[in-house]
Amino acid sequence: MTERAAHLRDVFVAGVGTTPFGKHLDRTLGSLAGEAADAAVRDAACEYGDIEMVVFSNAAEGVLSGQEMIRGQVALKDTPLAGLPLFNTENACASGSAAAHLAWLAVAAGQVDRAIAIGAEKLFHPDKNRSFAAIESGTDRSLNSEDLRPGQGSVMMGAYAAEARAYAAEFGDVDKAMAAIAVKNRRFAAGNPHAQFRSPITVADVQAGREVAAPLRLLTCSPLTDGAAAIVFSAERPRTGDRPGVVVTSCRSVSNGPAGPVVERAARAAYEATGLSVHDIDVFQLHDASAFAELLQYEQIGIAAKGEGIAAALDGRTGPGGDMPVNTDGGLLSRGHALGATGLAQLGELARQLRGEAGERQVPGARRALSVNSGGWMGDDYATAFATILTRR
Repeated sequence: MTERAAHLRDVFVAGVGTTPFGKHLDRTLGSLAGEAADAAVRDAACEYGDIEMVVFSNAAEGVLSGQEMIRGQVALKDTPLAGLPLFNTENACASGSAAAHLAWLAVAAGQVDRAIAIGAEKLFHPDKNRSFAAIESGTDRSLNSEDLRPGQGSVMMGAYAAEARAYAAEFGDVDKAMAAIAVKNRRFAAGNPHAQFRSPITVADVQAGREVAAPLRLLTCSPLTDGAAAIVFSAERPRTGDRPGVVVTSCRSVSNGPAGPVVERAARAAYEATGLSVHDIDVFQLHDASAFAELLQYEQIGIAAKGEGIAAALDGRTGPGGDMPVNTDGGLLSRGHALGATGLAQLGELARQLRGEAGERQVPGARRALSVNSGGWMGDDYATAFATILTRR
């Protein structure tokens, strides 16, 4: 622990809330955000009057609706949070984790005793090209090339596909491993009432799917998603009876630069800040915007050695009953990827796991959890990544 970290207070994940993820054309961004906030405040066993600060995350509303600059104030204007200090965050797909980081830090530093982070996104649009344009706005356009654009689809999937092809050329075919990850995440999602897709799928289903950008197929790519998630952070242990407490042990962020892949650096920083290693973690949330992204992150965070991510996927280590369970709520592939809400949904799932409240997807005896949430794209890597460790107390 650094000298600076020693001066920070312990912070509890006091309450979590998640809306159903999916297609909500009849809902406003504000109604989704309000639903998630209501659920988090109830879960924290507190009142709205106890909340002192709001951090709001959203990535795409500016492109899709033209609402810029004051998205949080607009989304929450009809809620009891209106009028509180509110900070808007935008960090591409990692916007939710950025909001969580700022809310946690405000409580840890003693500026407030309770803060709420809320992430909401509506990616579905009558013109799907507008949705893809919103996603592309989270990339460094000066570094994008036309060969990353699969037809009229997502530049991000083109980038993941290029990574997958390069990896396969060095370490072997990734098709079966990606299919195994997609099937595994859907199996977890079957037990998550908030997941966008819950119906079981098979490897054959994955392999029969439409090719998006070779070797990626439809079921190995995260979908467009509407949804919201929220977390109440508190300096006090929540008054929730015998329910175990969950504290933020470490929250680290890095940005794109010459020092190496951001996921690897963020995870290493979180481990070093706590003296923990990957072997001390019981359950993981990784940024599976594509099945290959999850496979690569197995290696970047230490679940598997370089070149052995394929084996980790095929051996079932990251699935139900495995020693390194990953994306127990279905992940981005099956829970869904509501950009500004994703990081908060990841942390919400880990809090439920550490409390023992995850139902049929529960990891027995889970005490420590790691979330990795990445965002944006700059040539050959994400623009940013957050790694957060939670501990049961």
